[in-house]
Order: sequence, then structure tokens, then C-alpha cells
Amino acid sequence: MWPAPVRAAASVASHDSRVTVSSHHIAMLRPVLKMGDPLLLQVARPVEKFDTPELRALLQDMHETMEALNGAGLAAPQIGVSQQVVIFGVSRNPRYPQAEEVPYTVLINPQLEPIGEEIEEDWEGCLSVPGMRGLVPRHVRLRYRGFDQQGGAIDRTVSGFHARVVQHEVDHLNGILYPMRIRDLRNFGFNETLFPGVDD
Repeated sequence: MWPAPVRAAASVASHDSRVTVSSHHIAMLRPVLKMGDPLLLQVARPVEKFDTPELRALLQDMHETMEALNGAGLAAPQIGVSQQVVIFGVSRNPRYPQAEEVPYTVLINPQLEPIGEEIEEDWEGCLSVPGMRGLVPRHVRLRYRGFDQQGGAIDRTVSGFHARVVQHEVDHLNGILYPMRIRDLRNFGFNETLFPGVDD
């Protein structure tokens, strides 16, 4: 069972200036929903208003939760909020020790456009599927568009691990968990068995 929510000082601004910290909200470590929860299978609602106190509070809680769990990304539905909001970023993450760095990003109402036909399989994990890994096919290159928390436009073309992280997180907004994309379930199993000595 997940422990009771832990309140912590809101320190998001020290990590990235694109996340505005509200002086009235204390960032909170939120429980992460696990595979089997019906909310994770829903299509999330688009965000209609930007830079609101509610959106800032949501982003602070998402950041606090992702950081505490060493996640590469987190989608709002994973903490029980059915809105099209994801955050991601990788810098020296112990869960992904060989991964290239990905800049910390708040991405709202995202749209993905694959570039080319190249597909690559690689291992993925997920905070909503704890203790497991699977070999998941993803587009190698893509363009993604959306908005930051203030409503500013984001438009990037990326490849490799960055592209994989974006696809994984945006899948959550469409009710898709990575095991649903695995082609061969022989390539899906417990982390401790597949990769002995590697922490989840």
C-alpha cells in the first residue's frame, strides 16, 4: 500500500524556471495509480485555461512525485487527474543510467507527428507498472507540439531516448500503458529477473 501523502517544501523553481511555484501551495508527493486502475485507461481531457492556480499546483505535485520516485516522466492521469498534462526530463537518473539527457519539460495538450518509418524496440519501465520492464517499439524520430504552463507554444523535433520518453508519456493521455504496445510478451517481465542488480 502507498504511504500517506508526504508534504514537502515547494522547491520546483530551483530545478527549472519553467515551473512557477505558488506561494500558497505546498508541493505534495501524490500516490501513483497502478495498472488496473480504470482511470489509466481513459482519454484525458484537454486543458482549457493556462497558468491557473490549479494548474500550477498540479505541476508542482507532479514534479515532486516524479523527482521522489526517480521517474523520467509523469502524466497527470498517473496521479488521478484526467487532464492532458505531462512532465518529463532526465539528468543522471539511476533508473536509466545509460540514457541521454532530456531537458525538463512541461507539455500540455500535446500532439505527436512521427518522422519517417523507422521503429526501434527498447526496454521501458513505468511508475504505474512498478518492478517490471518490457521491450517496446517506438518511432525513432518525431515532432511534438503543445504548450507550456503559461500557454506558450512548444514545437520540437527530437529523436532517440527523448522521442521515446515523449511517446511513453503521451500514451498515458490516451489511456495506453506500455505493456499494451509490447509485440512479444516473452520480452516483458520483472526487473529483478531481467536485469539482476539493477534498481527499479
